[in-house]
Amino acid sequence: MSPERDPGPYDALLLLSFGGPEGPEDVVPFLENVTRGRGIPRERLKEVGQHYFLFGGVSPINEQNRELLAALREDFAEHGVDLPVYWGNRNWAPYLTDTLREMVRDGRRRVLVLATSAYASYSGCRQYRENLAESLAALEAEGLPLPRVDKLRHFFNHPGFVEPMTEGVLAALAELPAEVREGAHLAFTTHSIPTAAADTSGPEEAHGEGGAYVAQHLAVARLIAGAVRERTGVDHPWRLVYQSRSGAPHIPWLEPDICDHLESVHAAGAPAVVMAPIGFVSDHMEVRYDLDTEARQKAAELGLPVRRSATVGADPRFAAAVRELVLERAAAERGQPVERCALGALGPSHDLCPVGCCPARTPRPAAAGAEGPYA
Repeated sequence: MSPERDPGPYDALLLLSFGGPEGPEDVVPFLENVTRGRGIPRERLKEVGQHYFLFGGVSPINEQNRELLAALREDFAEHGVDLPVYWGNRNWAPYLTDTLREMVRDGRRRVLVLATSAYASYSGCRQYRENLAESLAALEAEGLPLPRVDKLRHFFNHPGFVEPMTEGVLAALAELPAEVREGAHLAFTTHSIPTAAADTSGPEEAHGEGGAYVAQHLAVARLIAGAVRERTGVDHPWRLVYQSRSGAPHIPWLEPDICDHLESVHAAGAPAVVMAPIGFVSDHMEVRYDLDTEARQKAAELGLPVRRSATVGADPRFAAAVRELVLERAAAERGQPVERCALGALGPSHDLCPVGCCPARTPRPAAAGAEGPYA
């Protein structure tokens, strides 16, 4: 097989995602999975789940992962990459352990993992690695042969991720009324996380205020804002803002919140805002509810025109980027020189999460890194 199409030594790709309910009866059990070990009463989970019930108890994330799964398989087939693609979730069916068990029974022994999170953080990377370790331990307890599992590097600054988002912002700007378009502000949004988790995100050398999490998002925001300026001739004011905060109110989280930001820029005279959810791979619940519902309601109250740009989803360019990442990692594992594609000053992320990268709140085993029982 040509090196440009050879995924060896890998014999499977695992799409690993968060999961979501697919009916009203799934909502509370799903939230119990998400919050397991935190002792949150069932009645409180029913309250938390109200935004799912607004959408019929169905999160869009599973269907979006099915679309991405199909796009990856189609792209691999079109480019002669013979690599089966499986799908497993952390918190809902198809569950990660079940999928890994299926892969082992199918004879898969060297697995690459694509997590549906582009950036470094505990919840976006380390926690997925902990889930992988838990699932491998379960298979080990069953006496099954364990596959070697590696995780693809963070893809936040890969052109196949950045370019679709850039076009999404341009399309959203074009939807605004002409009289407010040129003065529109860009609000690049991502999931808020505790500031302590942000400060320790990424390798130890990246730790500090905001850590790698904030630095990587700022890098993507600059890339998109710069591309918009080049293509339109307009230098739109922009800011990185946050959404979807949860947890105890006394714990500091990244700010400003998108709704607070809309109030602030409206008071300062911004004629319109484009909300660009760069922190999310697809239009799942945090996008549909926190932006399309809550933030739009806030904008309507203010009389502020807003548009929301599209996420990458199953865009063919993203599927192609995943293929490139797979072949890049495969060549590196074979000891061949590789050219790693990345935009901006931060360069390509690491293949192997080093010791001290995105440390856990409570130390737990993690796979697909430099340390741990399944490293």
